[in-house]
Amino acid sequence: MLLKLILEKIKIKMKTPKTTSEHIIALYGYITGLRRDVNTIKNNHLKHMHKDIDGLHNKIDRLLYWLIGGLSATILTLVGLFK
Repeated sequence: MLLKLILEKIKIKMKTPKTTSEHIIALYGYITGLRRDVNTIKNNHLKHMHKDIDGLHNKIDRLLYWLIGGLSATILTLVGLFK
């Protein structure tokens, strides 16, 4: 029943398994497909994501340094005015 719901959700046209062994074979095929997808995501997409996140980290650091510098200059100017 679960396999039938999953297959309907994915819209795969397959012959419905009738015996227990056919159900097990269908589940093994489904699990193998999932393993392949997880390996693709892990080996390909995560490397690109890691590189992009490092790039964002550098940009955020630069922005933070500019903000701290601007605030420091403002504070020094105000301290100089009130002295």
